[in-house]
Amino acid sequence: MKRIFARGLAAIAVSAVALGAHAQEWPTQSVKIVIPFPPGGTTDQIARHIQKPLSDSLGQPVIIENKGGGSGSIGAALVAKAPPDGYTWLISFDTHGVNPSLIPNISFDTLKDLTQVMLIGTAPMLITAHPSTPYKSFSEVLAVAKKDPEKVSFGTIGSGSLAHLAFSLVQEQTGSKMTHIPYKGGGPLVQDAIAGHVPIAVGSAGLMSPSVKAGRLRAIGITSKERFAAMPDVPTLAEQGVPGFDSQAWWGLHAPAGTPAPIIAKMHKAVADALRSPAVSEKLSAQGVVLQVTSPEHFTKFLEDEVTRWRKVVKDHKIVPQ
Repeated sequence: MKRIFARGLAAIAVSAVALGAHAQEWPTQSVKIVIPFPPGGTTDQIARHIQKPLSDSLGQPVIIENKGGGSGSIGAALVAKAPPDGYTWLISFDTHGVNPSLIPNISFDTLKDLTQVMLIGTAPMLITAHPSTPYKSFSEVLAVAKKDPEKVSFGTIGSGSLAHLAFSLVQEQTGSKMTHIPYKGGGPLVQDAIAGHVPIAVGSAGLMSPSVKAGRLRAIGITSKERFAAMPDVPTLAEQGVPGFDSQAWWGLHAPAGTPAPIIAKMHKAVADALRSPAVSEKLSAQGVVLQVTSPEHFTKFLEDEVTRWRKVVKDHKIVPQ
């Protein structure tokens, strides 16, 4: 029995040494970043912006693999089930915090099967009105929605999207009632908003701001806690009758659970350096992304709070995916 126990301890010791050596040498081959959406979106662009500086820093090729579907859950599941060896990573979007509440029998545990590495950045959502409407501010929209329930309709990129959930929370906090019009993506939403087919549109600042700057839509509110530096004249919802309101789009970096801490630390530093480089940070700022570059501990707590917050909203408002 003692010999068996000793052999077991020896095996564990050998494994620990091998793991430590692996972490020290990492990376010795190409590193893959999975993007759980098709090419072209902000999540994909963030990865491609950091691809070259990250490859230069790590000394190995960085491969971007797009694995779309299931509001980002299919790509996330692929990473959650990958070997925790530091060669497979995930850049997620805010749907990652909503999916556990929206997708029945999701194939992985969002909080336990992935290691949260970094909150990369955030972006407020912009609320716009068509110029033909009488609305000059979001407080005016609220006044009508409270007085005449369901007279106000608003469009988002889809049912179960963060904008949809955020506006459900706004209605709950203010006792107002609005009709949701879900679209299948940002393109159709913006087209109908510009055409005046939907009076109010809610989308990321990067999505909506070009139409505001072109004079085709009127900005009437921003969903962040503080005013957005790129659009300082647009008041927050907290300033317009929704006290303390704060909801923003976000992007994060994850690894399979069990990835060695030294590898996590190396990747965190390499990605942080790439994001903070002028060439990358300027591009992301132009897209409305506010860099956060947090610690793993901060991002872990952030994601836990997001999952809890939106689970309640989904349940209370009986929200189902499109």
